[in-house]
Amino acid sequence: MSITPAAPSGRDHGPALLAVLDAVDRAPGAAALRARSYGLLGITTGSRLLDVGCGGGLAVAEAGARGALAAGVDRDEAMVAAARRRHPGHAFAVAEATALPYEDGAWDAYRADKVLHELPDPGAALAEARRVLRPGGRAVLTGQDWDTCVLDAEDGALTRTIVHARADLVTGPRVARRFRGLLLDHGFGEVAVEVSTAVLTDARLLPLATGLAESAVRSGAVTREQAAAWSADQAARAAADRFFLAIPVFTASGTRSR
Repeated sequence: MSITPAAPSGRDHGPALLAVLDAVDRAPGAAALRARSYGLLGITTGSRLLDVGCGGGLAVAEAGARGALAAGVDRDEAMVAAARRRHPGHAFAVAEATALPYEDGAWDAYRADKVLHELPDPGAALAEARRVLRPGGRAVLTGQDWDTCVLDAEDGALTRTIVHARADLVTGPRVARRFRGLLLDHGFGEVAVEVSTAVLTDARLLPLATGLAESAVRSGAVTREQAAAWSADQAARAAADRFFLAIPVFTASGTRSR
């Protein structure tokens, strides 16, 4: 499942962000969601797939194992270095989602997972996606709506404050609810949206919740004392096997019009 509630804001954080993304890739449902994206893209032997915001390169390697001619780009040099180190048989490049170093129509499939919420102008990224896709090529966008983290907690009002404070640290916290409109606005048809929900109850995932509270303290939305009390409640729930965090994730797909 594509979740990053406790990740650092921004994508330029080197090893710290890579560790978060690795944890996300191991989260319940994450592998199935990646596989669903490959299916929506119609990946077959010989398909040319570009993974934008590739991180450590896992999706590129998985698509390659399905026979795709896959490559990845990321604006973070440390991410690209890690991807090259981990998956030496694939091509990776440092590039912005809004300025891809490829010719018009170079790709059959375009994938952007956990990317658009970091961009000040996601529409520019979609325009670039359309440019590098061939007519009839497919695009898949995946991401969470950062306002929508559902936690079981004693203090509901404080929980809403903490969740929204973390969302406000993100460049585009609500871009996932715009995926459909963005695809339609930038020359894609056959647009469809799916939602899947990660339901997390493992006590080992407690840091995902406490990380929200820490972010709220840093933003000034709550006091250190409020965050400590809220985190203590979450820790008690985890100790009693009552931890509950649910995160809806949206996947939108579309076909480049001719």
